[in-house]
Amino acid sequence: MTDTVPANDPQTAIRAIVERIEPALIEIRRDIHAHPELAFEEVRTAGVVARELQRLGIKHQTGIAKTGVVGLIEGGRPGKVLIIRADMDALPIHEQTGLDYASKIDGKMHACGHDIHTTTLLGVAEVLQKLAPQLAGTVKLVFQPAEEAIGGMKVMLDEGLLDGPKVDFALGFHNRPNSRAGEFTFTKGPGLAAADTFEVTVHGKSGHAAQPHNAVDPIVAAAQLIGQLQTVVSREVNPMHPAVVTVGMINGGHAPNIIPDSVTFRGTVRTLHAPARDIAEAALARLCAGAETALRVRCDFSYRRGVPALINDDAVLDPTVDAVRKQFGDVAREIGPSMGAEDFALLSQLVPSFQLGVGSGAPGGTEGLHNSRYAPDEACIGLGVQALSRAALELLS
Repeated sequence: MTDTVPANDPQTAIRAIVERIEPALIEIRRDIHAHPELAFEEVRTAGVVARELQRLGIKHQTGIAKTGVVGLIEGGRPGKVLIIRADMDALPIHEQTGLDYASKIDGKMHACGHDIHTTTLLGVAEVLQKLAPQLAGTVKLVFQPAEEAIGGMKVMLDEGLLDGPKVDFALGFHNRPNSRAGEFTFTKGPGLAAADTFEVTVHGKSGHAAQPHNAVDPIVAAAQLIGQLQTVVSREVNPMHPAVVTVGMINGGHAPNIIPDSVTFRGTVRTLHAPARDIAEAALARLCAGAETALRVRCDFSYRRGVPALINDDAVLDPTVDAVRKQFGDVAREIGPSMGAEDFALLSQLVPSFQLGVGSGAPGGTEGLHNSRYAPDEACIGLGVQALSRAALELLS
């Protein structure tokens, strides 16, 4: 069947194509969902993607960042190059949805909707292949591995993702179970946080619990230090710049009547603004140094910067939101930023970028992301395909 795509009525044409392909997309999604693969293990998923791009006659490369796939759709006229990106990896969670197409692999689940994202981008690929004569430029379809490990995008960039042809801007998307299917969201400026990790090992001197004066207690020192870390946000970071310091792990001691030699704790720092990130790192180091003097311990402190904040650029955001409203009406609303993080942010540091929120909540309610009972409304697939396809048409018009 050949689809006709009149240039003067993209809304109707896009909707018609999506209505035709939506049942097949849902089947692809369920197949991917039943066979989840973790970071850099997405061999089967990448095979599904490559098979579909081959079927559509879309030029593509496989094996990028080990399991990534990049497709290329060249428009009918020269112009800019737009990336549209989807992530493919699953999570180490045991699924408890009870769905007929639930994960067949114990301890692995698509609990963040990357199966939805992969399938949505495949739908976009089919629509844009039909729209190609109307596009002034090129679309790079990026199927990324290892987002959950926050490593896949960096490897793709290291392997030349922004070259051949050179990319001008990027469009990402993520399903949102706290918004109903058919709703879309956007955030101006910083949308997701920079995510850093730190580790502190407090070294003391072991001894009998009944004779603390003969020991140097690292547990007491660690407890005081963990409490002090909360003053970084409350007393050092600009209150107009959101920040989070959380300790998520602590280990020390082996018996209730022994003061141990050391205690180790680890945590995360989340920030939306670069000054807050710098202040937090410096403050953590200073507090550890202060604990050494005040509490007679020695602190081994390490701080590792992860992904930066995801910055939404109006040059991509505004045309995309306008395109969504042209396709569906007044269904896009502005929301505040999240302190979550993801590696699409690396693209936003290099080219103008925007991540669109695609509502995936079912009418009766949907469990949140990274939940063993997460089950998004599959209607978000076709709706996401329409929104992103229309956005690409507007951005490359």
